[in-house]
Amino acid sequence: MSNSILETVALGLLDGSIRILDLTATLHPGTPTLQLPTDFGWGESWPFSIETISRYDDKGPAWYWNNLKCGEHTGTHFDAPIHWVSGKDLENNTTETLPLKSFVAPAVVIDAVAEAAADPDFLMDVDFIKAWEAKHGEIPKGAWVLYRTDWSKKMDSDEYLGMREDGGHTPGWDPATVTFLTTERDIAGVGVETVGTDAGQAPVQDPMFPCHNLMHGANKCGLASLCNLDQLPATGAIIIAAPLKIRGGSGSPSRVLALVPGR
Repeated sequence: MSNSILETVALGLLDGSIRILDLTATLHPGTPTLQLPTDFGWGESWPFSIETISRYDDKGPAWYWNNLKCGEHTGTHFDAPIHWVSGKDLENNTTETLPLKSFVAPAVVIDAVAEAAADPDFLMDVDFIKAWEAKHGEIPKGAWVLYRTDWSKKMDSDEYLGMREDGGHTPGWDPATVTFLTTERDIAGVGVETVGTDAGQAPVQDPMFPCHNLMHGANKCGLASLCNLDQLPATGAIIIAAPLKIRGGSGSPSRVLALVPGR
């Protein structure tokens, strides 16, 4: 790659011909967290909390800083392959060891807003993907596939988690779609606007939690609780999504940015 390519990008950022969009929800104590089925006996992910250490006071007269507490998969966050049992034995499968190219990649945005509005349990199937490709072209190898539902616009309401007596009701993936994306398209991973990359009813799908199971088993990654996907083009964006470099980390809250054509 010549220096001129990087210079073009730098100039584009300066003159506005390349815009930076923030796909990250603000972390705060009310940030929704994934509600796990009680019959698994799993521990609960800590909700986000912030505690002031000092703020220009007698505990620190010239500085302001905080202690933070939360689970790795809180708010807008990155899922590494080791997050799921299917990816536990893969090489370079943690936030510390993943190749850097995992964090910067082209993105496609597949719009299922109408389908999710009509059915909160909508599952994107392979035919839906192929219909999108017929209009926009084949999903490129190594791309992030972003699943637009506008679900992030519900983030401050109970509707975001869609909890009922039988669990959550939010859109997700048909298992065959995940296999198609990982094997036929060899993507970097998927990103969603919901609290996790799987559907709310994923515990009763076959396999259980198919996106986590199949995506991470194929050494792919995930992004959850994204927002502002309605501002992205169907193709042509570049995603920058880097998790914290945690030793052995299964994921972390992340600041996810998109570079898109400006003006």
